[in-house]
Amino acid sequence: MKESLSYPHVMQSLNLGFTQIKNRVLMGSMHTGLEEEKNGMKKLAAFYAARAKGGVGLIVTGGIAPNRAGWVQPFASRMSTKKHAEKHKQITRKVHEEGGKICMQILHTGRYGFHPFIVAPSAIKSPISPFRPKALSAKGINKTIDDFVNTAVLAQSAGYDGVEIMGSEGYLINQFISLHTNKRTDEWGGNYQNRIRFALEIVEKTRRATGTDFIIIYRLSMLDLINDGSTKEEVLELAQKIEKAGASLINTGIGWHESRVPTIASMVPRAMFAWVTEKFRKHVKIPLITTNRINNLQTAEKIIESGKADMVSMARPFLADAELISKSVIGQENEVNTCIACNQACLDQVFQRKRATCLVNPQACYEMELIPNTVIKPKKIAVAGAGMAGLSFAVNAAGRGHHVTVFEKSNCIGGQFNLAAKIPGKEEFKETIRYFNQMIKILNIRLKLNTEATFETLKPFDEVVISSGVTPRPVSISGIENKKVITYPELISGEKKAGKKAVVIGAGGIGFDVAEFLINEHNSNSPIDNFISEWNIDKTLETPGGLLGDPFKPIEAAREVILLKRSKGKFGKDLGKTTGWIHRATLKKAGVSMIHSVTYKEIDKQGIHIEVNGKSQFIEADSIIICAGQVSVNRLFNECKDRGISVHLIGGAKNATQLDAKTAIREGTELGLKI
Repeated sequence: MKESLSYPHVMQSLNLGFTQIKNRVLMGSMHTGLEEEKNGMKKLAAFYAARAKGGVGLIVTGGIAPNRAGWVQPFASRMSTKKHAEKHKQITRKVHEEGGKICMQILHTGRYGFHPFIVAPSAIKSPISPFRPKALSAKGINKTIDDFVNTAVLAQSAGYDGVEIMGSEGYLINQFISLHTNKRTDEWGGNYQNRIRFALEIVEKTRRATGTDFIIIYRLSMLDLINDGSTKEEVLELAQKIEKAGASLINTGIGWHESRVPTIASMVPRAMFAWVTEKFRKHVKIPLITTNRINNLQTAEKIIESGKADMVSMARPFLADAELISKSVIGQENEVNTCIACNQACLDQVFQRKRATCLVNPQACYEMELIPNTVIKPKKIAVAGAGMAGLSFAVNAAGRGHHVTVFEKSNCIGGQFNLAAKIPGKEEFKETIRYFNQMIKILNIRLKLNTEATFETLKPFDEVVISSGVTPRPVSISGIENKKVITYPELISGEKKAGKKAVVIGAGGIGFDVAEFLINEHNSNSPIDNFISEWNIDKTLETPGGLLGDPFKPIEAAREVILLKRSKGKFGKDLGKTTGWIHRATLKKAGVSMIHSVTYKEIDKQGIHIEVNGKSQFIEADSIIICAGQVSVNRLFNECKDRGISVHLIGGAKNATQLDAKTAIREGTELGLKI
C-alpha cells in the first residue's frame, strides 16, 4: 500500500478501510432526473440508500449547480440556499442509516447549459448547446468561486460527507483551464497558471470553509480528447497543485462532452482509460481514482492490484445492480446483473428529460414504485419464450414466490440478445444472458429448452405469459430466393457467410448492427490498442488534448458494404442519442455507402436492381443481407385467450415495430411484480 493512503484528509474523513477492495470502489456521479421531479428527493434517498445497503462505501451524487447560471437546464437542481440544503437531509440520513458515506457533486455547466443564462470564461458557443454564453467579468468569476464554496458549506450542513468538484468533461472549470475555450487576456487567462487559478481557488477556499475532515474530491480532466486541450505536463502540474490546495482525492475525467471519441459506450473496451490514471499516480500523494467502462469488482481489483489507481469509480454498474459489491465480495459474481453500457435507459433518457433507469434493471430509480412483494398464494405460471421479456418476467415472478416454468423452442435462453452479443462492441450483452441463466438456477425456475409451447402444454397452468418474440419480416422482391440472399439471423449466427461486397437492405438498428458486423473481422491486437489506434488517441499524452489527429480518420474495412433504405432522411436517426453518432461515425470511417429513397426491383446472380428517385441503378454484390424489420410471433396468445386461459402478452410478441430490449425487459419486470 502506498504511503499516500495515510494522508490525513483521506483516512480521517473516509475511514473506509482501504485494505478491503470493496472500500476502494466508489459509486460515481450520475444524474437521474429524480433531482427535478416532484417528491424526487424522497425517491432519490431510496435509490442511494439501496446502493449503500448493497455495500457501496462511498457514493457521489449527480451534479448539483452552485447557482442559476450553472444549471444544466431551466429549474434543474441547485444548492444555493438553506432551503435547498434542507431537502437533501433525507438523502444523507438514509445513506448513513445503511452505513454508507455520500458526497455531493458540485457541477457548473458553463457553456454546456441548455438555457439562456449560461456563462463561460469566453463568449464561445458550444457545439452541444443552442445558446451562446456570456463571458464572465472578473467580478462574476469571484462571485462564482464564492458560489461553489457556499454550495459546499450548504452540502456539509445537509449531512454530506464531502463534495466532488466537477473540473472535467468540458464543464465550466475545464473551460477555464483549456485554451480551447479560454481566450481571456486578464489574470484568469493566457498562461497556464492563470487558467488554472479558477480551479485552485475553488478548492482552496472550499477546504478553508469546510475544515479538515470534509471530503473534497476533485474531478480532473486527464485526457481532454479535444484540440488545444491540456498536455501531460499541464495535467500533472494541476494535479499536484490541487493536492496542495486541499483535495482529499482526485478523480479521473476522460473526454469533453463535445469530443468525437467514445468514452463510456459499449464499444469502449473495459477499463479502457485506466492507463491514463496510472501515468499520474506515482507523482501525486493523495489517492487517484480511475473510471470509465469498469463494470465489475474483478476488473476493479485487477486495476488496483496492478498499481494503475488507488480507487475505482463505477456509476452505471450500480444502476444495473444495487448489490454489486455485496454479491461480489462473498463470491456470488454470477448473480450480479452487469451493466452492458448500452446507455438506452440511463443517459439517453436523461438527455430526453426523462427519469433515468436501467435497461437490464428497470427497478433502478423506481425503488418506491416497483416493489417485489412476496405473494401470499403462489401460482403455477407458464412462460412461452425465453427472450428478454420472458426471462425478466420469470425471474421477478419466481422471486416473489410463484412457481414458474419457461418453455423455449431453441437450445438456449436469450433470444435476440444472442445475436446482439456477436456484434462488435456489444459483447457485454452476454453478461445479461449469464445473469438470467444463474437466476433460473437460484430461483428454481423450470426451464424446458428445445420445447415449443403449445396450447396443450400451457393448459394446466394458472397463468400464461406469451413472450415468443419476433421473426424477420418477409420481403417481397423478385429474386429473393437467390442463394446470395441472407437473413440477418443467418449471417450473425454464422449459419451463412457474406462475400467481399455486401448490400444491406434496411437501415434501422439491426441494419446498422449488421453493417458493423460486416466491416469488422478479428484483429490480433488487444482491444484497448485497437481502440486507441482506431480513434487516433495519443497514448503518450504529449499532444495537447491527447489526439494525434482526426478521430474520424478512415479505417480499413473487412469488405465493401452498401446500406439501403426505402425512406428518406438521415440514416440512424432512431439510434440512441448518446451512441447513435458513434455508430454513424464508425460506418463512415469504414467507407460504408448509404442510399435512401430506394425502391427494390430485382435480385439476380450479379447483384440487385434498384430505383432511386425515379432513376434505375444496379449494384453488383456477392451477398444481400435482409434487415427489413420483424414481425411478432404470438399466435398462441389468441388461442389461449379464446379458450379461456388467463394469458398475458409482452415483449416483441406484443409489438415488433421496433425491437426494443428496454421495453421488453420493463414489460416483463412490471408484469412479474404485479401478477
